[in-house]
Amino acid sequence: MIIAHDLGTTGNKASLHDSKGRIAHSVTVSYETHYRSGGVVEQDPEDWWKAICLATQTLLIDTSTDPKEVFGVGISGHMMGAVLLDKKMQPLRPAVIWADTRSQQQCDQLIRDFGQTKAYEVLGHRINSTYSLTKIMWLRDNEPELFAKTWKICNAKDFIVARLTGVLGTDPSDASSMNLYDQKEGKWSEELLGIAGLKVDLFPEIFPSTHVVGHVRQSSASAVGLEVGTPVVMGGGDGPIAAVGAGKIEPCDGAYVYLGSSSWISISSESPLYDKGLMRTMNFNHVVPNRFVPTATMQSGGGALNWISDIFEPGGSDERFERLIEDTKNVEAATEGLFFLPHLLGERSPYWNPNARGAFLGLSRHHTRSHVTRAVLEGVAFNLYTCINAFRGLGTDINQVDAIGGGASSDVWLQLMADIWGCTVQRRSVVDEANSLGAAVTTGVGIGLFPDFSIARDLSSVMKIFEPNQKRTLAFSRAHELFKEAYLQLEPWMNESRP
Repeated sequence: MIIAHDLGTTGNKASLHDSKGRIAHSVTVSYETHYRSGGVVEQDPEDWWKAICLATQTLLIDTSTDPKEVFGVGISGHMMGAVLLDKKMQPLRPAVIWADTRSQQQCDQLIRDFGQTKAYEVLGHRINSTYSLTKIMWLRDNEPELFAKTWKICNAKDFIVARLTGVLGTDPSDASSMNLYDQKEGKWSEELLGIAGLKVDLFPEIFPSTHVVGHVRQSSASAVGLEVGTPVVMGGGDGPIAAVGAGKIEPCDGAYVYLGSSSWISISSESPLYDKGLMRTMNFNHVVPNRFVPTATMQSGGGALNWISDIFEPGGSDERFERLIEDTKNVEAATEGLFFLPHLLGERSPYWNPNARGAFLGLSRHHTRSHVTRAVLEGVAFNLYTCINAFRGLGTDINQVDAIGGGASSDVWLQLMADIWGCTVQRRSVVDEANSLGAAVTTGVGIGLFPDFSIARDLSSVMKIFEPNQKRTLAFSRAHELFKEAYLQLEPWMNESRP
């Protein structure tokens, strides 16, 4: 058996897989995310560890699995963060996670001193406050005494691997999310780190994603419920791991959309895909060797639905999403003048503006919560459509998109996306567990259970197909132009009003 974990924004999704990679059981253990004004978003790394332990024990107990039957453990986690560790590999403070945008001053400095165009060519990404590098600089500049105690800085899944094994490392996929990894050279960019005023030895050694980085150690075995000596594979960042879970190994496998707290459109490629000039898209290293995952990510995708659900049904169960979405089936939003800009956490693709904010436009007295929820669903789909068009403008043929992530369970939302995008949308058979499935495949390859990543294509299949209604696509095309214009008109106000 294989145990795989995916450390997400809202919790740890863990799954148990048999020797052929099939999911035998899955559980989710939630933890808190702390949002504060000024773009501050943090989590407690100890909450991740508690979630890993509880999820592992639950999987074993629920399935009556003997820990001796577990031949490998793999981890996926959210990217672009900063976990500061002391020499005992203990966290010195809460982790600054991907959604945090407080470091714009440091971002402006790097753009001035290194250059945005050069950074995009070297890193595959813009310099931006959503990435690790400027967050680390902010911590150095604002918490100098604590920063002086820092031994290493890593991402979420790296911390868990280190807690399990006693070995700290990272992989190319997570490294490529930190805004300091030279993709062409395959190592940390000493030039950029020098300009940032940081030492290269602050960052972990980089291992292949499939590398068995260590084994479950004595001090962790009882807490997590596994046998001492169980192999632990390095794993990868959640974006590239999700590509594996969606079966996107090679360029021929096409595009997928991930509908989680953040949402993105992505493909697999043999080399980085550069959106020169506009730089709307970015490039992560794949967990598959010698492959990349060109991506366009929006900050608040499924998170926008979560937000509006918390307002309308605070403290409700997951069924509230189904109720709210179902109630939108017979109402319209954008085609009747109601729009939602989904930039609740600033925005990456396509605008790359940490000052971007959410907004409802066109509200009228007759609008109900169903109309408002519908506008949220459409706003996310509209923004992803802008991202799809960015890829199409680069010569990428996107006529079909496979959907994974929690939001992909909604027929209403996927049909809406098909209509807005004017292309076929397909739900995979594994949606909620797609990331942990990708981590399981990576683990299986690492321990020699699977010969290569191609097995991922057979571990999930297309369950339902949503074809666009051409009449609605035309109407939404006109509405999409108004959606883009609304942001452009409001952008100066957003930049001016940010505290």
